Amino acid sequence: MSNVILFGGHGKVALLATRILTDRGHTVTSVIRNADQSDEIRAHGGEPHVADIQQQSLVDFAELIRGHDAVVWSAGAGGGSADRTWAIDRDAAVLSIQGAARAGVDRYVMVSWSGSVLDHGVPQDEDFFAYAQSKMIADAVLRDSELAWTVVAPSTLTDDEPTGAVDWDGSSTQVPRGDVAHVVADVVERPDTAGRTFRFNEGSTPIADFLVR
Repeated sequence: MSNVILFGGHGKVALLATRILTDRGHTVTSVIRNADQSDEIRAHGGEPHVADIQQQSLVDFAELIRGHDAVVWSAGAGGGSADRTWAIDRDAAVLSIQGAARAGVDRYVMVSWSGSVLDHGVPQDEDFFAYAQSKMIADAVLRDSELAWTVVAPSTLTDDEPTGAVDWDGSSTQVPRGDVAHVVADVVERPDTAGRTFRFNEGSTPIADFLVR
């Protein structure tokens, strides 16, 4: 069983992934900014660790990550100011990748976005540009690292009931958060998914089959 550190632990996908991973016997340390969220983390099986990732240095990230078997990055600014988005979705994400390398923790799972490509097409004068650009940059840095990385890149998230099946065939533009959490938990357990990016929507292909395509 793995000892996982999960950044952005109070997010909806992160909480669901924490429950799946701990139910499977893994240990999850959930990094959160607000100590008031600790009880909810514990209710989902995780162990909270309070730290403001926007304030962490490279050395801080390395110390947080050291001793774990895998990193899951599910943190994000969640909208709001562009400055905060750059600081978390780009800068802190990149520092966590560098921190994992410095700490000698090879396995890294990035929860990203299906549109995180070089030509993402979001106009620079739109509020969403900072998010799209940040995700693209963080993913590119991760792929350029020597870590055993996997990028989990869902489309628009919904709170619909998960189905356990996904696809990337253009038939949909959304996916339930529960299915994203399932993908995250599965790739943590599967070293054969290292070096791959999974972009997906809701669909009809069982997740286990989708991950071996």
